[in-house]
Amino acid sequence: MLWVVLPYVTFAVLVVGSVWRYRYDRFGWTTRSSELYEKRLLRIGSPLFHIGLLVVILGHLAGLVIPASWTAAVGIPEDVYHLVAALAGSAASAVLVLGLLILIYRRRATSAVFLATTVMDKVMYAMLALSVLSGAWATATTQLVTEHGYDYRETISPWFRSLWYLQPQPELMAGVPVAFQVHIVAAFLLFALWPFTRLVHAFSAPVPYLFRPYVVYRSRDEGRTTAAPGGSGAHRPRPGWEPPTGPARRS
Repeated sequence: MLWVVLPYVTFAVLVVGSVWRYRYDRFGWTTRSSELYEKRLLRIGSPLFHIGLLVVILGHLAGLVIPASWTAAVGIPEDVYHLVAALAGSAASAVLVLGLLILIYRRRATSAVFLATTVMDKVMYAMLALSVLSGAWATATTQLVTEHGYDYRETISPWFRSLWYLQPQPELMAGVPVAFQVHIVAAFLLFALWPFTRLVHAFSAPVPYLFRPYVVYRSRDEGRTTAAPGGSGAHRPRPGWEPPTGPARRS
């Protein structure tokens, strides 16, 4: 149930739920920004949270997707890989946890932000905190306090890749430390909840902005306009700022 059914159910809910949300709740596809209510704590907590989360995600992808044989083939010893992963992961986790705590404190301590918090927001923050803190707990108890740490690339990583091969191997998760198991289950529950929260904004990118038409700005200063033939006003070019002829430039 935990290592075969839950992953596939989570993936189905994530994909179908995201498509449904985009089609039927497109106006709700937003971060529900609360910057208007409070900026000081947001300017500190938001960058810490997003930078830490980005590094953590990249570290998870590297550890789960790239087999140990590949890193060994390019000359990276296992001890070196473990040391770098443990140090970088611990630093990113600390930044992520600090940012998350600041954001949670801000949302609870600022009355206007708290009043704008929905029930789904509270559930999302609870699941996000469970996933992040359980990951930090797994790192601290298995990777830092022991000499060599737990080699998750021999169990968790092959199990994760087996799901994508459609040949799941749940037996690989039998001896995995409880801290990692709790973290994995919490992560799956968070991803199942993802399409129904403000977290959907992570799937959005302003790609059309790169291909938008030019925005033309015209001066309203009457002192800089002259009458054009036919009686209509025309803008007098300002030397050094814009060309006298040719298409409008992007501003």
